[in-house]
Amino acid sequence: MTMNSTGRPTAPTSVSAAAIETVSGSRGLLQHEDLLFEIGTPETTGVDLPKPKGLKSRLGGVARKVDTGLPGLSEPQAVRHYMRLSQKNYAIDLGLFPLGSCTMKHNPRLNEKMARLPGFGDIHPLQPQATVQGALELIDELATWLKTLTNMPAVAMSPKAGAHGELCGLLAIRQALIARGDGETRKRMLVPESAHGTNPATAAQCGFIVDEIKANKRGRVDMADLKAKLEKSEDVAGIMLTNPNTCGLFETDIREIADLIHKAGGYFYCDGANFNAIVGRVRPGDLGVDAMHINLHKTFSTPHGGGGPGSGPTVLSEALAPFAPVPFVVKDEDGIFRLVEQVDGEASESFGRMVAFHGQMGMFVRALAYMLSHGADGLKQAAEDAVLNANYIQARLKHVMSPAFDGYCMHEALFSDAFTADGIETIDIAKALIDEGYHPMTMYFPLVVHGAMLIEPTETESKAELDRFCDALESIARRAAQGDDTLKGAPYLAPAKRLDETRAARKPVLKWAAPDASKVAAE
Repeated sequence: MTMNSTGRPTAPTSVSAAAIETVSGSRGLLQHEDLLFEIGTPETTGVDLPKPKGLKSRLGGVARKVDTGLPGLSEPQAVRHYMRLSQKNYAIDLGLFPLGSCTMKHNPRLNEKMARLPGFGDIHPLQPQATVQGALELIDELATWLKTLTNMPAVAMSPKAGAHGELCGLLAIRQALIARGDGETRKRMLVPESAHGTNPATAAQCGFIVDEIKANKRGRVDMADLKAKLEKSEDVAGIMLTNPNTCGLFETDIREIADLIHKAGGYFYCDGANFNAIVGRVRPGDLGVDAMHINLHKTFSTPHGGGGPGSGPTVLSEALAPFAPVPFVVKDEDGIFRLVEQVDGEASESFGRMVAFHGQMGMFVRALAYMLSHGADGLKQAAEDAVLNANYIQARLKHVMSPAFDGYCMHEALFSDAFTADGIETIDIAKALIDEGYHPMTMYFPLVVHGAMLIEPTETESKAELDRFCDALESIARRAAQGDDTLKGAPYLAPAKRLDETRAARKPVLKWAAPDASKVAAE
C-alpha cells in the first residue's frame, strides 16, 4: 500500500462575495435582523408577571378594549435584536466621523466614569441644597472655566442644547431692550446667510423679524449689505452671527461688525456651535460679543448623536449679565453654595426661568473632566489640531474636488459639486462613502454652496487615518468626475440599500403591516 503524498488541497476556492447567497440572510458575522414585528409574537414575553388581584382600574371608560398589536420578545430575542442593530451602526469608536458642523467629539471613557460617580450619577434635582454641595461646586467651577475661556463675566448654565442656548441669549437681549424702553421698537434681527439654521428660527420664536444678510464671494458677511441694512438703525435689535461660520471660515470683519451693531443700538449674539475651532486662541468677549452659547456636547467631549443628551450654556456680556435666567449658583461668604431661584431680590432683572431645574448634570461632569484632564494648553492644542486636520483634508482633496472658497479653512473643509460630471450628485458621493466604510459627510449644507459637502475630521484623527479617508474619497471623486453611473446605485455593501427617493417621499410607509398571505403564497 502506498501513501498519498499529494495531500488535501488547502487553498480556498475563489468566488465573488456578491455572488454568495445565504439562507439565513446573514453575511459572515454580520447578522441579518428583521423588524421586531417580524420576529416577535403576542404570546411571547421576557417577563412573566402574575395578574394582580383586587386592584381596581382607574382608567374608567378609556381602558383599552383591543390588543395593542405590539410583538412580544423573549429576553434573548430582545438582547440579540438590539445587539445586531448596534453592529450596523457607525460610531467614532469605529472610524473617522466626517459629519460637518456638529461633529461627535472625542469621548474619553474617563469622563463617563466620572459622570457615574455616586454623588453625581444618582442625585435628584429636588434634594436639599445642603446635600449636593459638591455638585453645585462642580457647576460653579465649570462656569468659571467657561467664563475664562470666553472672557465673559456671566454664564447661564441651564440651557439644554445649542438652540436652547440661542433662545436664552435672545431672551436676555429682548429683556435688555425692554428694560431700556426699546422692546416694542427694536424688532429687527440681522442673520447672515451662513448662519446655522436654528438662528432665524430662534429669532422668530422670540418675536423678532428676521432680516437676512448676504454672503460675499469669500463666504463671509457682505459688509456692504450689512451697512445698508443698518442705515435705518432705529428698529435693529441685534445680529446673530456664527463664528467660525457654517462655511468653516473665520469672520475676518467680526470686530467691525460688533462695533457697527453696538453703534446702531443693537446687541451681538454669536452662535458658538463651532467654538471648538478657536478655544484657547480667540476669546469671544474680546470680539465684542454680547451673548454666545457653547455646545458642551460638541466642544467638550460628549457625543450628541441620536438627539441627546445636550447642554448649551450661554455666556453673557456685562450689558446682558443682569438679565440672565434663574436658577444660578452663588457662593456665600461662609463658603456655602446655593441656587438663586427667584426673579426678585438678587435676580430682579432676570428674564425668568427657562427650565424646571439647573441643567444636564452628566454633561457638566464630563465637560469639566475633559477640561481638567487637558488643561488650558491641551484645550488650545485640541482646537489647533482640529483646524490642522481640516486643512490637511482640504489640501489632499482640492486637486480632485472643488473647494467652495479660496484659502485656508478653520475646523471643517467645504467643497462644492462643481467637479462632478452631469448626472452625478452629492448624494451619490455620500452613498458611495458608505461602501468604503465611512459615515457620509454633511450634504447640501450650508445652502450658500451648490451641492455642498462639509467635512469635519475633528482633532482626534491621526495622519494615517486622514490619509485612509482621503484615499477613499479621492477614488470616489474621480469616479464622479468621470460620470461613473454605478455611483447612482450605491451603497451596494450596506445592510439596507438605497431607496427610490421619489416613491419614498410620495408614498411613505410609516407603519408596519403584516404581509398579505395570498400575495406571499403567489410569490
